[in-house]
Amino acid sequence: MSKTVLTSVRCFAVGVDLTGNSNKIELSAEIEEKDATNYASQGWGEVMGGLASSELSGEGQWEAGDPSKVDDASWSQLGGVGPWSVSANNAAAVGDLAYLVNAMRSEYKLGEAVGEVAPWTGTAKGSWPVARGQFAHPPGTARTATGTGTGLNLGAVAAGRRLYATLHVLSVAGTTPSITARVESSVDNTFASPTTRLTFSAATAVGGQILRTDGTAITDTWWRMAWTISGTTPSFLFTGALGIQ
Repeated sequence: MSKTVLTSVRCFAVGVDLTGNSNKIELSAEIEEKDATNYASQGWGEVMGGLASSELSGEGQWEAGDPSKVDDASWSQLGGVGPWSVSANNAAAVGDLAYLVNAMRSEYKLGEAVGEVAPWTGTAKGSWPVARGQFAHPPGTARTATGTGTGLNLGAVAAGRRLYATLHVLSVAGTTPSITARVESSVDNTFASPTTRLTFSAATAVGGQILRTDGTAITDTWWRMAWTISGTTPSFLFTGALGIQ
């Protein structure tokens, strides 16, 4: 990937696309530094890695009025834990680089001086490890029927590591619409005999979910999202990402 000027970072928080209401998104991850210096360290400091932590912070223009707006979403999510997916190269097309994390919305601030564009700022603290992966479904493609997504060559999952998956349902239409998304793996890109690795709960409204495998090794190297849709004239806009950590 070449050098990038940030002009359209995509950020999905639970069931909301913050792209049109944000002008700054930051994701940080760090390992706590623990002093382990002793008499055998030969006069040099010695450190060990302690607890890992992550944080998402953002800011932008305030809007309110329905669940897709930043104010409604921030208030409803405050203190709650949910999925976040952030792009790193101005896009969220299938295969684009993504960072996934399960995070608690810990802070929300709004308001400014008279005459200023109404702003918001917010922070979310990671509750699971940050996973680096790829977007597996684009946010702007409406789905009205059961189907499967494009395969991604993410690689195998070693023992002790996990496959992480996010689902962000951004809009829902129709009569009694329901979508049940899942993550499938395969030995190759044909998906001739795919194995279901994760299944999200059925979604009937805007919202988000994050799942992960149990740490058992998986030798399959190809992955994709698939979904089952039901209802009368259902239509869903959703996005999701997959990553191994």
